[in-house]
Amino acid sequence: MVAITLPDGSVRNYDKPVTGAEIAQSIGPGLAKAAMVVKVDGELWDLDRTIENDANVAIITDKQESEALDVLRHDAAHVLAMAVQELYPDTQITFGPATEEGFYYDFHREEPFSTEDFEAIEKRMAEIVDRDVPIEREVWTRDDVAEFFKKKGEMFKAEWVMELPDGEDITMYRQGDWIDLCRGPHLPSTGRLGKSFKLMKLAGAYWRGDARNPQLQRIYGTAWRNDKELKAYLTRIEEAEKRDHRRLGKEMDLFHIQEEARGSVFWHPKGWSLYRTCEQYMRKRLDAAGYVEVKTPQLVDRKLWEESGHWEKFREHMFIAEVDESGGEASESAGSADATDEGAAEGGIRHLALKPMNCPCHVQIFRQGIKSYRDLPLRMAEFGSCHRYEPSGALHGLMRVRAFTQDDAHIFCTEDQIESETEIFIELLASIYRDFGFEEFAVKFSDRPDVRAGSDETWDKAETALKDAAIKAGADLIMNPGEGAFYGPKLEFVLRDAIGRDWQCGTLQVDFVLPERLDAEYVGEDGSKHRPVMLHRAILGSFERFIGILIENFAGRLPMWLSPVQVVVAPITNELDGYAEDVVAALAKAGVRAEADLRNEKINYKIREHSHAKVPAILVVGGREAEARQVAIRRLGGKDQEIVALEEAVDRLSREAHGPLGG
Repeated sequence: MVAITLPDGSVRNYDKPVTGAEIAQSIGPGLAKAAMVVKVDGELWDLDRTIENDANVAIITDKQESEALDVLRHDAAHVLAMAVQELYPDTQITFGPATEEGFYYDFHREEPFSTEDFEAIEKRMAEIVDRDVPIEREVWTRDDVAEFFKKKGEMFKAEWVMELPDGEDITMYRQGDWIDLCRGPHLPSTGRLGKSFKLMKLAGAYWRGDARNPQLQRIYGTAWRNDKELKAYLTRIEEAEKRDHRRLGKEMDLFHIQEEARGSVFWHPKGWSLYRTCEQYMRKRLDAAGYVEVKTPQLVDRKLWEESGHWEKFREHMFIAEVDESGGEASESAGSADATDEGAAEGGIRHLALKPMNCPCHVQIFRQGIKSYRDLPLRMAEFGSCHRYEPSGALHGLMRVRAFTQDDAHIFCTEDQIESETEIFIELLASIYRDFGFEEFAVKFSDRPDVRAGSDETWDKAETALKDAAIKAGADLIMNPGEGAFYGPKLEFVLRDAIGRDWQCGTLQVDFVLPERLDAEYVGEDGSKHRPVMLHRAILGSFERFIGILIENFAGRLPMWLSPVQVVVAPITNELDGYAEDVVAALAKAGVRAEADLRNEKINYKIREHSHAKVPAILVVGGREAEARQVAIRRLGGKDQEIVALEEAVDRLSREAHGPLGG
């Protein structure tokens, strides 16, 4: 007898072991037809896999969006690989996972693919779907799998499987004559995939991510539950390309990045104005919220990173400087293997690292002098310049850089203050996001991982406090089991932009470990020494990435308070230049970032050019406006002009220009 507990709590008993397909059929023919895979005790299985023992079971259909898309995309990757090998038999397969928005598969082939091949590949994929080939799970031994792939000339698969433990069962999935090594699960047949897929782009990759290994060709695709979802996604991608911050940054003259400083930003005057406005706003909000601002060194001896644990766990992402304190030459490296010997200074050589984060340095400030429970909570903020090594292939405009500035802060508090500080932080974060134009964000709650520091009792208290505070602050938590940091649970704050994309920006992490490692303590009310809890928190994440998100969210049409140039005054003729300069002076006096366009160009040309540069307001002045001390206000994206008195225009534009920064 096998007892199957369904999601509604009901129990169905079966006389013998049963498959997911049989369970679905026993519930109803509609469910049997819609079933894609089955979840058994939290793990996804194929529908035809036998359930031998009592279990909690859920039948997964396309109504379970996340799980359904994962399965569809994984199947799409297999159908892609099958189609490629049917069309190009000399191609070797490697691996092809599902991704957040689609799938990819890495191939090894002497002749390069091109996007012109996509049409033929997609056509063959559709044919494979039409064949409705059964997808069958088989269990093989490791040696049999290796021998099979060697005979087929699939050397990458053969190499990989031999690194799996001897004696471990290996699952293979067969689609007709095509077979691949895979954990699964998969749909019952290729026909269930449907045709709501599209190949998107080509990229290079290295076998096992190592540049010393053979280069592979990666084909990316996307797959959805239906054509409506596919069309919506393609429209979103098209819109995202229009909003690409790299293109807009060039058009708006905000920044550039060049080969001589990979992963570092050259901010132009207009871009730096935007950056400074964001920083000024954040500083104002943090001051009002009771934070103290600090500044810590960028080059820090390896000794501190060893004590904090970052040298062991994060060294490959650190830029390391080797300094000869005896007067010799210094050298620099990223994740240098030469900087792995023990000791911070040997033979006059010291190893320093450009800080990749601020937290160990903030603990050093906390440790200066005696701290009392009356000093807590201590909210310590820094706009800290950090550096992290990222492979050149991972760099992406402002979104992925090597040099960045965090809106970083650490709150030193007692365990009893975790809940109240969490609630205060979420309210601050929500208010800041609203000011930047983001009304909607999600909150993910990540609890204890399998490998962690601290006692279960401490974790219980931290998780309860963090979760209760988030709920009290109005957060609708998305559970992310087992994904907390090794030192404590965390919240992640995910923005949704104007075209529906999600961006993880803010975070709040509870840390019991670093204060212990770096010997931070305070004197409690009982007169004894205690360890503070450390809350790592960020709202924007990094200024660079957040500005990239802002540019794309608004498609370059930034709110006036953020715009580098808020108003351009454009005289119709050069005889009116004097009045145009008077208007600019009046605006500047009221705190508006304004410029006059005094070039000898036609007014329509000036309007087009400044509209292309995303200037929020253009003030057109002609003879009648000059005589009456008026201006014609033309808004970005609008075709109409509004004639108003200069004094009224200055007052109105000044209020808009200051925005949440105030007067």
